[in-house]
Amino acid sequence: MSLNEGPSRILVVDGEEGTRRVIAFILKREGYGVCLAASGKEALAQAAGGSPDLVVLDSILPDLNGLLICKKLRSEYVGPVMMLSRNGNENCVIEALENGADDCVVKPIRPAELLARVRALLRRYRVGSRRPAVIEVGDLEVNLAKRRVFRRGREIRFTSTEFDILVCLAQNQEQVVTSKMILDQVWGPSHGEYLQTLRVHVGHLRQKLEPNPSSPRYIMTEPGIGYRFAVSSPAVAPSL
Repeated sequence: MSLNEGPSRILVVDGEEGTRRVIAFILKREGYGVCLAASGKEALAQAAGGSPDLVVLDSILPDLNGLLICKKLRSEYVGPVMMLSRNGNENCVIEALENGADDCVVKPIRPAELLARVRALLRRYRVGSRRPAVIEVGDLEVNLAKRRVFRRGREIRFTSTEFDILVCLAQNQEQVVTSKMILDQVWGPSHGEYLQTLRVHVGHLRQKLEPNPSSPRYIMTEPGIGYRFAVSSPAVAPSL
């Protein structure tokens, strides 16, 4: 992902030409650089060759399912992905997050909401990318500057949001971090009802990070409060 100076570049992927134009107009009016894709294959090609700072991806595309495209993007692209959904059902939002999205916006697009979420995703990624430190816990190495995580020298790939949650916890080792604190730091003070979203992302973190996700070694649940990043192995490991 590019962090060069200048306006952020956003890749908008939507099979409906009218929707692409509307989103492009909203983003360009705010000074963002915009590139457009009308299909899943075109999106993958542009993401690989253009290094956008953010991908806005519709869940329904003419050639490939948007969720499949999101999952494919995650094999190479580490920047934030915002899914667009035609269904506000909680299960649809969770499905988008489970396939690698960092956020999900329900159509029809509301310009103010879209811009607020775009700014939040870009801000989180840019701030995280400028951190110079490396956090080492046991056999884990969390490189904040490069936004990369290694266990015994082997890289573990995370989405932008998963990485931000991990950093929030790892920077407060052995301290209880409330769910609200995580929501405020990762999504901002206007996070709304994101508690279920946080639980989904923590579940993803455990699947990728923990030797045994059902018996966590690192990310411990503090019931009714939040989470704690454990340095020493616990005798009993509560689950999500």
